[in-house]
Amino acid sequence: PRYLLYDVNPPEGFNLRRDVYIRIASLLKTLLKSENWVLVLPPWGRLYHWQSPDILQVRIPWSEFFDVPSLNRNIPVIEYEQFLAESGGPFIEQIYVLQGYAEGWKEGTWEEKIDERPCIDQLMYSKDKHAYYRGWFWGYEETRGLNLSCLSVQGSASIVAPILLKNTSAQSVMLDRAENLLHDHYGGKDYWNTRRSMVFAKHLRVVGDEFRNKYLQSTDEADRTHYKEDWTQMKVKTGTARGGPYLGVHLRRKDFIWGHREDVPSLQGAAKKIRSLLETHKLQKVFVATDAVEEEVELLKKLLPEMVRFEPSWEELELYKDGGLAVIDQWICAHARYFIGTSVSTFSFRIHEEREILGFDPKTTYNRFCGDKEKNCEQPTHWKILY
Repeated sequence: PRYLLYDVNPPEGFNLRRDVYIRIASLLKTLLKSENWVLVLPPWGRLYHWQSPDILQVRIPWSEFFDVPSLNRNIPVIEYEQFLAESGGPFIEQIYVLQGYAEGWKEGTWEEKIDERPCIDQLMYSKDKHAYYRGWFWGYEETRGLNLSCLSVQGSASIVAPILLKNTSAQSVMLDRAENLLHDHYGGKDYWNTRRSMVFAKHLRVVGDEFRNKYLQSTDEADRTHYKEDWTQMKVKTGTARGGPYLGVHLRRKDFIWGHREDVPSLQGAAKKIRSLLETHKLQKVFVATDAVEEEVELLKKLLPEMVRFEPSWEELELYKDGGLAVIDQWICAHARYFIGTSVSTFSFRIHEEREILGFDPKTTYNRFCGDKEKNCEQPTHWKILY
């Protein structure tokens, strides 16, 4: 087979990277119509949102967060270490750095196009004395690139297919800055197949389920949230899921506050909204997923004594890592009777999708907090699952 590898701009977080995977999977499906390709899963690590400085978090395989056999029922994938073993060493034959067009695009004339062009930005790669390209490569310093060029691209993921099929015969091709590609069909059947295949790792779901059971009186039986291990067999009628007797909340604080955004509430504003939702839905408990600093969490606890959080010990943090904690938080939020998230946050978007898969009524899912002074507070779009 030929191998497709990719990477994403370093500051981008866990949940946007999951979205980029869906775009690349779509490209791989296009390639598979012509040739035998395998997607190499880019190891996780040293992500900007991952808060725990004392834990070395690099070269993390996908199996720590996702069920790889499930991914494989959608497209052929392998972990990076398997690629190293199969391909005969830490070499990537062709690197394409994806970029925009230096001249930008003319108003009102959006067209899909792709061209090999001089590199615009300072390259994140340097040539060593053997003329190999050295770079970050997901923390695998021994990896070398043999050839590198820049592609200006404007369009959806599959626009790269002709280049990979016709312009290069390299056995292994890496697309860097893959977030520059758009979705082929956001919210389409293909999108949902890939999204449904991104089943969380079993060990993390078990942790979330035990927490639900112990602290939130929530079980799949009572909540009507049965889960099939084989995602291809899981098709739930919308409105079937009931959810556990708690409110699920995602309250994103850190960079939303630095950004001084109008569409994010103060802690007091958030607590007030939560209090009113608890009353409306006759619920006693609220589970909160948040990246708030310790002082803010303490204040929130004072405002909402019924608040419950997943608070990992140091051992758990080391075991599950920041990505695993995000998964556990999302899994618990996905099983709540009612969920409310943060405006345009990818963390909240991934919970929307998870709840859509579980079969919740959209009214219980597509909700967000409003800023204290926000005039017209638009609620999130309902992306209906397609089978």
